[in-house]
Amino acid sequence: MTDLSWLIARPVAHRGFHDMNKTRWENTLSAFAAAVERGYAIECDVHISSDGVPVIIHDGDLKRLTGEDGFVWQRTAAELTTLKVGGTKDHVPTLQEALDLIGGQVPLVVELKGVSGHDAGLVASVGRLLKRYKGKVAIMSFDHWLIRDFAKDAPGIPGGLTAYGKDNQLIEAHFAMLAHNLAFTSYAAGDLPNPFVSFVREKLGMPVITWTVHDQPAVDLTFKYADQMTFEGFEPDLVKVA
Repeated sequence: MTDLSWLIARPVAHRGFHDMNKTRWENTLSAFAAAVERGYAIECDVHISSDGVPVIIHDGDLKRLTGEDGFVWQRTAAELTTLKVGGTKDHVPTLQEALDLIGGQVPLVVELKGVSGHDAGLVASVGRLLKRYKGKVAIMSFDHWLIRDFAKDAPGIPGGLTAYGKDNQLIEAHFAMLAHNLAFTSYAAGDLPNPFVSFVREKLGMPVITWTVHDQPAVDLTFKYADQMTFEGFEPDLVKVA
């Protein structure tokens, strides 16, 4: 199994080290720079533009983050990068802009956001960029149809399952994804413990990071049942780890 000790060495800043969208917004170059400054790993979300460019934004709908109507998949990268996030100076960045800024200084975890019928080429376009990147990087997704393309379209890049839930149907679906050469899992902290996470950690030696940790109880759950946290809204280096 690929050595992913780097993935769990430091807390992962959820959408960068933002300030809960007061002045430094999620998934912006400012949030990524703040994470790098503090030595935290970074998680970011990627959609694909209408012209096939990976852009960093969480929502498929543009309204909450940019105030614009419409969807990411309807705009070109050039159009998207002119949009300001939260009315700040920061624009919607491309993945390449983030890679250039981070430059391997801290690990990066890229979550691919699928939109059924509008995400063709997403895995391949991300894979091409990351193949040239010299830093520590991994990809993950909630979307099983994207994960099935990881090995083909992003070879050599550690791939993970983003997941949640405790009910049997969800757990069975998670187990089914182990057929696709998963290297790690990112699991909802509030859904720990569960049979899937216990199995992959104890039987497969697979790293598990949690999402999204906001408080001490979630920190405690993480380090009891998983290996590292994806956090926001506080400074992990200033809290007690159980």
